[in-house]
Amino acid sequence: MVQRARARKALQGLAGDLERLEGPNGEELFDITGALRPDEDTPAPPRLMAMWDSILLAYSVRSRVTPLDYRKLVTRSNGDVLPTLLVDGHVAGVWRAVEGGIEATAFHRLPDEVWEGLAAEARSLVVFLADREPKVYRRYDHWWSKLPTAEARLLPGD
Repeated sequence: MVQRARARKALQGLAGDLERLEGPNGEELFDITGALRPDEDTPAPPRLMAMWDSILLAYSVRSRVTPLDYRKLVTRSNGDVLPTLLVDGHVAGVWRAVEGGIEATAFHRLPDEVWEGLAAEARSLVVFLADREPKVYRRYDHWWSKLPTAEARLLPGD
């Protein structure tokens, strides 16, 4: 909920450290000067995004990442944003930590190679979560019973 005027002022303060780019629709974009950027046709790898991840929240046009059909599924009425599967740069489902790994629920069918990429992400995530309290997000478990499921898989952590 940062006001645009404050964001513009912050960007002006960083002017020497930022490169101005033109987006696909002519909009002004910013990046770190000299940052490596993949070619336009480079596919975005599948990712497991954290609850409240800035990728899901920081866009003025959130449908760039979260399709309108899925927005109410992953963004709850109280503003909470579920942890999501990102496929080709777009929300495709949700995930949660469970006994034995990561439970991933896709809202539409995903190709096997996407599931393989998500499984690699899950292996890293399980290591990261290993010494953290596993019950922290259990209060959100009731949401899973209300989600559409085209496909769900347990992505083991080993």
